[in-house]
This record gives sequence, C-alpha cells and structure tokens, in this order.
Amino acid sequence: MNYSNTITLLLLLFFSTNSFAQQTDPVFKKEEIKEDLLYLYESLKEAHYDVYAYVTEEKLDSIYHKTRRSIDKNSLSLLEITNIFQQLTSAVNNGHTEIDFPISSYMNYAFQGGTLFPLELAFENNQCFIRKNFSLNPDIKIDSKIISINGKSMNEILSKIHPQISAERTYLKNAKLETYSFPRYYWQVFGQKDSFSVHIQEGESIKTYIIKSVSLIEDYEKKRDEILNAKMSLQFFESAAYINPGDFSGHEATYQSFIDSVFVSVNESKTKNLILDLRNNKGGDNSFSDYLVSYIADKPFKWNAQFTIKTSKFLKEHTRAHNDTTDVYFQNILSHKDGEIYDYTFDEYLPQDKQKRFEGDVYVLVNRQSHSQSAVTAAQIQDYDFGTIVGEETAEFPSLHASQFQYTLPNTGINVKVSKGYIVRVNGSKKLEGVLPDIQIQDHLLDDKDEILERLLDKLNK
Repeated sequence: MNYSNTITLLLLLFFSTNSFAQQTDPVFKKEEIKEDLLYLYESLKEAHYDVYAYVTEEKLDSIYHKTRRSIDKNSLSLLEITNIFQQLTSAVNNGHTEIDFPISSYMNYAFQGGTLFPLELAFENNQCFIRKNFSLNPDIKIDSKIISINGKSMNEILSKIHPQISAERTYLKNAKLETYSFPRYYWQVFGQKDSFSVHIQEGESIKTYIIKSVSLIEDYEKKRDEILNAKMSLQFFESAAYINPGDFSGHEATYQSFIDSVFVSVNESKTKNLILDLRNNKGGDNSFSDYLVSYIADKPFKWNAQFTIKTSKFLKEHTRAHNDTTDVYFQNILSHKDGEIYDYTFDEYLPQDKQKRFEGDVYVLVNRQSHSQSAVTAAQIQDYDFGTIVGEETAEFPSLHASQFQYTLPNTGINVKVSKGYIVRVNGSKKLEGVLPDIQIQDHLLDDKDEILERLLDKLNK
C-alpha cells in the first residue's frame, strides 16, 4: 500500500532546478473525451474491488450520465478534462480510487506566471482555520477562522472542491485538502484570481481583508513545507526515546539498517518509554512497517485479519508490465480469472530476538494525516496491544479498500488509480471509522507547535 505524494517530488524537482519547460495544456476533442469517460466508467466497474461499496449502482450511473452531458464544448483542455473525470472517480467514495491533482497543468500554470490564494488552511470541527499566511498582509493572524472568500461562504467553496477529492468521508476529503493544500485546489476549481475579499473571524469580531494573490513559485511553493513530511529520526527526551521511522517506502535495506541502529541506541539508553511517530505519514508497504513492529512485538503477528484481491484484465496488464511475475503474490493475480475475488494469506511475521526488542512501554502518535499503511500499522499495534495510541482519529480507515494500482486512459493519457483489494484490520472490525486513539489529543493547525508530543511527554514526566 502506498499513499501517493507525487506532487511533492515534482514540485521539489521543478521549483529547485527550474528545469520544467513552459508549455500550454494539451487540448482534446469532444469525441476523444467522451470515449475516455466511457472507458473510465467501464474500467472502474471492472477493475475496482467493489465499486458499489459506498455508492449505489443507480447513483454512480446517474453521475456518469450527468458528467457525460457536461461535456458540451467541441474541445477541452487537460485541466478541464481532469476536473470532470475526478468527479466520477470521487463519486465511488473510496480514497484509494482517484485521479491525482492535475500536476502537469499546475506546472504549466506556474511557469506562465501563475498566482495563488495566499492563505493555507486547516479544517477542524467544521471550521476553517488559517495555518499559514503567505500574503503581504501581516495583520492576518494564524489560527483565525475564514468565513468567506469573494462573497462565497466556506461551506459553498468546499462543496465545489470536495467533488474533486476521492475519500470515504468528509474528514478524509478535508485531510487530503490539507495535504495537497487549499490554495492549489482553489486554483484548480475557481481559476486564477488577482485579489480576494476575505471575511476572517478574529476572536469575537469579523474583519474584512482585501488581499492580493501571490506568485505561485516564488511566494508560495518555495516558501512552504509539505504536510506529509515524515523523516527518519531518533531523539531522546527526559522520560522517553522518540523514533520517527519515516514513510514505509524507499530503499528497504537502508530502512532496515536505520531501524536496527536506532533500537540498539534505544536499548542502550535503558529508557522505559518509547514513542513511535506515525503522523504526517503517507504510508507505504507492509514489509517496512512489519520490520518496525517486530522490534516491539512479543509474539508472531500479521498486519491484517484478512486480505482479499479482485483480479482483472487491467490489473494483469499492470502486473506484467511492472512487477516480478515469478513472485507468488503476482502469480496469484495472473492465475485467477478476471473478476474473481480471492483470499491472499500473508505468513506470520516473527518478532526480533528478545535481546534486540524494546520491552518497555510503547506509545504511537497518530493524526488525521496518518495515511494508508501508517493507519493500518497503528491499528495493528493497537489490536495486538503492542502499544498505546496517542493523538487524534486517523482520517483513513484501517479496514479499507486499498492496495492501489493504476492504468492510463487511452486518449488523454490521464492516470487512474484503483483499489484492487480489501484489507481487514487485525481485530476483524469492519467499522467505517479511523484508528481511535487510546489517549485523545488534537493536532491543531498541523503546525510547528506539537500538542500531541508535548502533552504526552508532560504525562510521562509526572
């Protein structure tokens, strides 16, 4: 499982090197677009594990035909097509079935001198807070609430943006909107604006600010940090050791070497408490997370109670093109009939030798930005009672339709990501809820003030 964060890597590359050649969005004819829309609709039904898990057949069919009718121009740009097609994939209401943010269109806009809304937002308890201010107005305070932009209430604005974002529920839509950022999505849906009239609540009063847009490259992308920023690190506090394992992806040998070394240091320190940080984590592969868990486990374990896969001609084409077909896992995909759903059982993972393991108290930090395999891992640790979960409910479900793969639409070249599998958390619960912390602490604004870690350390220091 891997939560895509392609936009971060591309932005880092292009905005640091200026290597992206200025282009205009490609344009496609109405007939090509409608062919791809039909291909998208039929492929979702064929390739998805259960396309009607969170939407009725009648509702999805209605959205398809409404979407098709909306294609009324003789030609559309790639950005316009992406906006239309995203509304069909998001109607499936599955976070791992999606068309990504239109990165190439965004890059084209950037190098044409594009500008953006200059306030980055956090979405908490049905309210919209300012978490970053990139405007030229220093009087706009962080943690203030935005009421409206250009005469549209935030509820109205979000009702236009949410259909572009795939998710099982609004909580995850808003978490993804934080991840990819409100200014980017506001541009995608509403286009370029030179200035904004913003109503902002500061304490008991509501003030109106007129703010100008800012340069996408110089005043936004080059000044901000991505929210999904998990990085491998080890720290020691008075009462606990702290490990951030980073995302569960990359070079596996390097990852395992890091985990080996930090647990040697942790055990040598004789600390009684260990904190594992899975916040702001895009997820990845269970082979990484299981290796981490093996250092705190006191018995053999699995990362799921059940894992089932639906194979299809689309999945088989992807498998033959991108995977090692001598591997048993991928052989199973190829050997089953198209449309067949089957169980795939993972072997139990053994804990590390007793002398290598950490045997004190373990605390696992999570927040709404603990995505995909990081949420599954937090649930795994909770269900086996390997540790105490601290923070806020994850936006992603630990029992979920996931195990994502992708294919390309034939005319427009748009990539479509689809869930081929269904994962059930270790305790067998299929409830439509995130990982619920044992100790609840909200991560306000997702900023540099670390409420979750600070309050946990206060508790451990007593």
